[in-house]
Amino acid sequence: MERSPSLDDLGLFVDVAETGGLAGAARRSGATVPTLSRKMANLERQLGRKLFERGPRGYALTTEGRALLDQLDDLRAVRARLTRVFANPEAVRVRLTAGSLTAGYIARRLGTVWSKSDPWRLEFVEGSKMLDIARRDADIGVRNRRPDQPWLAGRRTRKVEFAEFAVCDTVSGYITLQQGPEPTASTRWIHTHHGEDVLTTASSSYTLVNLAQAGVGRIVMATSFASDMPGLQQVSPIINDLTSEEWLVCHHDARHDPPIRAALDAVAEILTARK
Repeated sequence: MERSPSLDDLGLFVDVAETGGLAGAARRSGATVPTLSRKMANLERQLGRKLFERGPRGYALTTEGRALLDQLDDLRAVRARLTRVFANPEAVRVRLTAGSLTAGYIARRLGTVWSKSDPWRLEFVEGSKMLDIARRDADIGVRNRRPDQPWLAGRRTRKVEFAEFAVCDTVSGYITLQQGPEPTASTRWIHTHHGEDVLTTASSSYTLVNLAQAGVGRIVMATSFASDMPGLQQVSPIINDLTSEEWLVCHHDARHDPPIRAALDAVAEILTARK
């Protein structure tokens, strides 16, 4: 027996065996009839087996041919799976990391810039550190400053302004996030300027919103979120100390990948459309 046959030749054998002839196998595989005839003859010579009975009705499998087809069940399953994959490719997942209120804002408006027919899916992941993107734990991040790492690319979306919000302007006392090792700018501002007036804390921004909506106290929040927070109104002037820029960031090496580029454009459209 000559060298082992290639997987390509075995795949063509499967095509001939399953279609019962060269013409059907040619339509399925894209190979020409003469090429298939030559390759089947070479395959029989390599294996030292007669695989087909050739006749006017096509290529009928011999006993040895049927045995070989049975042995190629795994190959047939892989080919069928690959055919399904390439006929119906799965959308590429693009992972976005952002603060919880920003992520919620984007999520509620995603349907305006994305549909199920798009070849990408936005996947929301926990965390907001730039390091996540550097390590490829996320593809896109929403940040409050321009990236200064050389491996990150940035796109400015807009200026973000903050103010105090409550159910009405007579509400006093403040609710803020718990002070961890890396407190947010608004958390630091509240503890610096109103530390004695902090009523309670929470570990989630949405819990702060819920508490404020219940009339417990005031929260400091970006004004762009106001339309999504029913029952709350702005009860202070803009806090200039907290005004910042908003940036979309991604890894330099990934920014031209079509799915990531499409997701960047879509998220940028949502964020720049804020009223």
